Amino acid sequence: MKFSEQWLREWVSPQLGVQALADQITMAGLEVDAIEPVAALFSGVVIAEVVGKAPHPDADKLNVCQVVDGSGEPVQVVCGAANVAVGQKVPFARVGAVLPGDFKTDGFEIRKAKLRGVESRGMICSASELGLEEETSHGILELPLEAPAGEDFRAWMGLDDNTIEVDLTPNRGDCLSLKGLAREVGVLNRLPVVSPDVAPVPATHGETFPVRVEDVERCPRYIGRLVKGVDVTAATPLWMVERLRRSGVRSIDPVVDITNYVMLELGQPLHAFDRANLHDGVVVRLAREGERLVLLDGQEIALSASTLVIADERGPLAIAGVMGGEDSGVSATTQDIFLEAAYFSPLAVAGQARAYGLHTDASHRFERGVDPQLTVDAIERATALLLQITGGEPGPLVDATSQAQLPGEREVTLRSARLEQALVKQLPREEVTDILVRLGMTVETTESGWQARVPSWRFDISIEEDLIEEIARIHGYNQLPVRRPSARLALRPDHEARTPLGRLRRQMVARGYQEAVTYSFVAPDLQRAMLPEAVSPRLANPISSDLSVMRASLFPGLVRALEHNLNRQQNRVRLFEAGLVFRGDLDDLQQTPMLGALACGSREPEGWTGGRDKVDFFDIKGDLESLIAMGGEADAWRFEPGEHPSLHPGQSARILYRGEPVGWIGALHPGVKAALGIKTDALLFEVRQDALTHGVLPAFEPLSRYPEVRRDLAFLVEVDQPIQALLDCVREKAGQWLEELRLFDVYQGKGVTEGYKSVALGLTWQHPSRTLNDEEINQLVDAIVAESHQHLGAELRG
Repeated sequence: MKFSEQWLREWVSPQLGVQALADQITMAGLEVDAIEPVAALFSGVVIAEVVGKAPHPDADKLNVCQVVDGSGEPVQVVCGAANVAVGQKVPFARVGAVLPGDFKTDGFEIRKAKLRGVESRGMICSASELGLEEETSHGILELPLEAPAGEDFRAWMGLDDNTIEVDLTPNRGDCLSLKGLAREVGVLNRLPVVSPDVAPVPATHGETFPVRVEDVERCPRYIGRLVKGVDVTAATPLWMVERLRRSGVRSIDPVVDITNYVMLELGQPLHAFDRANLHDGVVVRLAREGERLVLLDGQEIALSASTLVIADERGPLAIAGVMGGEDSGVSATTQDIFLEAAYFSPLAVAGQARAYGLHTDASHRFERGVDPQLTVDAIERATALLLQITGGEPGPLVDATSQAQLPGEREVTLRSARLEQALVKQLPREEVTDILVRLGMTVETTESGWQARVPSWRFDISIEEDLIEEIARIHGYNQLPVRRPSARLALRPDHEARTPLGRLRRQMVARGYQEAVTYSFVAPDLQRAMLPEAVSPRLANPISSDLSVMRASLFPGLVRALEHNLNRQQNRVRLFEAGLVFRGDLDDLQQTPMLGALACGSREPEGWTGGRDKVDFFDIKGDLESLIAMGGEADAWRFEPGEHPSLHPGQSARILYRGEPVGWIGALHPGVKAALGIKTDALLFEVRQDALTHGVLPAFEPLSRYPEVRRDLAFLVEVDQPIQALLDCVREKAGQWLEELRLFDVYQGKGVTEGYKSVALGLTWQHPSRTLNDEEINQLVDAIVAESHQHLGAELRG
């Protein structure tokens, strides 16, 4: 919520600067997000009266005006605004004034000038030229006729003000108004709050409009009033327009502005209907099957049977607590209005706006709870402002209230011993009583503590812990002692055979990757494109339609992150993520921790020493193997050809650990790339975390003092033959003294039969207690060659 510092200080004004005030509010649990000036810097602008206007002799769209700015003689100024007229009060920048600049300049000075041969000594300003509007104004800013000519415009408008934006937690709906915020500041500073007088407005006619509430559980209170003869064409006062603007609300027309103003001031949303478009009374009920409604924003929606609506005998007029309908809204021809103020149960409104893709100021407040005792004051305040601005004749209030369904009084017991235990500090009983009373509670002291009756606006207080929180908040969190808890805790076992996930993360970072944290829910279309057979839960109340199913793999989130980076000219991307994936229905849901990674772009960062080769399958496989090596069981892992719907059919492999499938690795499928508009190649892998973190205990092996023996063998095998099968065959026949088996070359081309590839292996043997002789090594080599030929058709290359 945004509010004006000056407006707040009319209610309560502590002796604090704006930053100190914001810090105090934040420490009380109402976090201040931003403090911004309400207007750009300018100087030398005064209020002036237009006393003369004549067409420019050489320009059809310009006028030569005479203005009185309090300096004595009228000042001549050339003005191009179409709405300038004699008798207006306007903001006038004198010669020497400095107006706000644009994004290129800090400001510009007004000087004497000649426009088409006519001298101009100053400038009549629009709202945008003074930094009061973001969009370019189409005319000058007209001021009230009572504005004093010659007075400094900035001072008269009170523009040395700040907008404070507060981010409220959902439980503090009572602070979504100036009244609530002022009440909070008053409590914190032990100051009285001066609120505007709200007196009952006497009826000047006896006509009423009937109201019937069918669903009293969802709408326990509904109050209406018929106001006849309003002038909707009247101008909203500048002071109200400014307060709305400083609160982030745009001025529309006086009736809507008044309802918005009262909502900001008191916290009670209101709505005004055009009486001419209402028929046979207002009914508060649930929507009926097949009913539709065109909202004020022009959107037509089909109403759900669970939606509470305001209707008449012809059909729905508004979604209760969310938004009104277009057909019954106030227009330029409206003469009589039916003003409503209601209390809707938070559960009746919660989720209704989001179900229709809406979010309004009214729904934001009703979902969090509005004071049920505020309804009458709000409608009386709005009526008084209507009569002041638009005129009209108010009728009597129509009150449809079900007292039994309204929230009842709540009494909460607070024990002094429990308070001291929670705060680790003993507060004087008088201070605790004072805090509770300042918070609006009726308090009775008891032998063991306090009995507090909670005010109607504090929906969030219902148990003892809530009162403890309030006392800690008002007393000051920074005044509570800081103590470390003492406890005898058993040491957690350290599984030495497991590789902590943190080490895996650090290894990925060391290899140039950045950790991504994506949503656990993804777009159904994306998941269907990448995992057409995957089954995962669908969210009943998603953030948006693009985040409505739980992810069955880390691939969709990583690919979406890749797309986001590529769209922002990041051509070299290295991302990894550790998180859960969800497979199956809710009744049989499997949640599996996975670790995934994605790489695209050049192999090395750009630089004068680096090459320009693109990353390939073996690069990302090497990154994965570096994680595998940390577990000390590299020989337990295998990669075998396989097909995955997200991966390129000819460039993908299934990952096996101890013979069990635990993941996939490969290049992104061309179809997925085409669907997302990704033009570069990308490599991915995804592996179960439990397989990566599982390992073996390191054990010491004595170093041999005897020399190593190495033999290099080059085999010719069929192109489609997996090299892993050859490695397994060689390792099986190489004997127990084989120290290292290394693949150091794979070759196809001249000198190698078509359809075959040459695979060169380096084998190193070493005995722990003696020197191996040539005869032993030759026997092992012969056995390797024979076994490879028999099972794989491999031939020793000459």
